[in-house]
This record gives sequence, structure tokens and C-alpha cells, in this order.
Amino acid sequence: MSKIFVIVGPTGVGKTELSIALAKKYNASVINADATQVYKDVNVGVAKISKDEMQGIPHFMIDVVNLDEEYTVADYQRDARKILDNLIKENKNVIIVGGSGLYIKALLYDYRFTNEDKKESNFQSYTNEELKEKVDSIYKDNNIHVNNRKRLERFLEHYNNTGEIIMNNDFKDKPLYDFVMIGLTTDRESLNNHLSLRINDMLMKGLIEEANVLSEYLKIYTFIGYKEVLDYSQKKIGLKEAIKMIESRTRNYAKRQYTWFKNQFDNITWFNTDYRNFDNTIKEVIDYLESL
Repeated sequence: MSKIFVIVGPTGVGKTELSIALAKKYNASVINADATQVYKDVNVGVAKISKDEMQGIPHFMIDVVNLDEEYTVADYQRDARKILDNLIKENKNVIIVGGSGLYIKALLYDYRFTNEDKKESNFQSYTNEELKEKVDSIYKDNNIHVNNRKRLERFLEHYNNTGEIIMNNDFKDKPLYDFVMIGLTTDRESLNNHLSLRINDMLMKGLIEEANVLSEYLKIYTFIGYKEVLDYSQKKIGLKEAIKMIESRTRNYAKRQYTWFKNQFDNITWFNTDYRNFDNTIKEVIDYLESL
């Protein structure tokens, strides 16, 4: 019988490294559940796992769509669930790893989407504040943050296409699979320090060059880091200011991830990330899984 392990947590907390360790331990395949890593060509800025880092372990739902293509949570649910079901039929163990909570919810739970005939919606000319005003005018009790442009656009696109408001359904908390959910966490200071180091590492690995190559794609401006380094390249801001802005956005994103996971899932077993010796964290997680 297949074992399914789910690894969640904020950005930069060690999910990828743990996924590789568990995949090697349990001879498992890995399914990505990060919304940015489904896109081709973005690599450095989204901390995408490299072929070398995969260590020969099969990975799915990475590099599946072009940057100029629309890809929704419903699309991810359809594609990733097909892969998961096939792996289960083959009696393969599976590691699902990522920081996009809604992707994980849609994949593993009875999370339903309304069938809709898509109309082309273009919100490029609107600021986040203007989008938020539109959403508030339709449904004032929404809980979408003004900085979450993706959700604002999704809400308006759905409303334009169906005349309906996106609401959580009655089935969203009903799991469709048996799985164990592992969460990685750490104190805020340690995470922030690690994130700063990781951002510097991204710059050393070519984040600025990657952003310049992909600057024609509007999608990348929604990913943390790309707009900031492009503003630097265009001499709109200095490098220190760009780094500071990336750090701020990344830290805020990590906070939102923590909040989402803690509010949406009540079945996560949390483990502290030991940045000094990550093998300690791996051992703790494996000891726990072996005790089940």
C-alpha cells in the first residue's frame, strides 16, 4: 500500500531537502505543490530544485506550463491528482512538498471548483488597490489581502465568468487520501536570517540575469524578487533597496504561509528546522514516521 507524506511550511525552511531525504528513505516519487515551480524557465528566483539536487528521484509537476499560459488551481488539481492516482495504482510511495497551501488543499481534499466558460480578463492596468475596491464592492466580507493580487484577480475573473462569488464549499475539509502531514518551522529570527542568506545566494546564482531574460513575461512580476531586481536593472532603485524590498516581501509571505497552514490544516505535526545540522531534523521526522 502506498504511503503519502506531505511536507509543508514557509519558504526557506528546508522542505526540499527534507523531501529528498524522505524520498530516498522510502523509495518515493515527489510531487511539487509550489505554485511558482510549475512554470518553465523561472529557476533561481523561485529556488527550483535542480536536476542534480533531485538525485535521480522522479519529480512531477515541475516545469509543466509556459510563462505566457494561464494555469489555475483547478488545472493543478486535475493534473497533480492524475499523477498521484497513477502512482498509487503502481503502489509507489509519494512525497508531496510545497508552500502553496491551496494547491495542497485542492489536491488532497474534496475541494470543488465551479465549471465555467472562461472569458478573457485583463487586469494589468489596475493597481492592487483598485482590484481590492472592485472585490469589496462585490463582496465586502471577503478576506483577501490587498497585496494578494493573484487571489484578487482570480475572484474577479470567476465573478466575471459565472456571476458567482468564490466561496469555500462544504467538502473542502474532507480528505480524499490517507496521508501524513509534516510541517517544518523555526523561530522568526532564524528564518529571517536564513532568508537573507538565501536571497544573497540567488543574486550570486544569477537572479538579475534571469529576470532580465524573462522580463517580457508579465507573470514573473507576480513572483517575489523579479520586479525588484528589474527595477534595479532599470536604475529605478539601488541594489540595497531592491534587496531590502525582496527581504520584506519574502518575510511577509512566510508569515502568510504560516497563518494559512495553521488555519486550514489541523493535522500537521510540526518539527523545528535545525539550520546548523539539518540531519537532526531529518532524523526527528523519520523517527516520528517510523513510530506510526
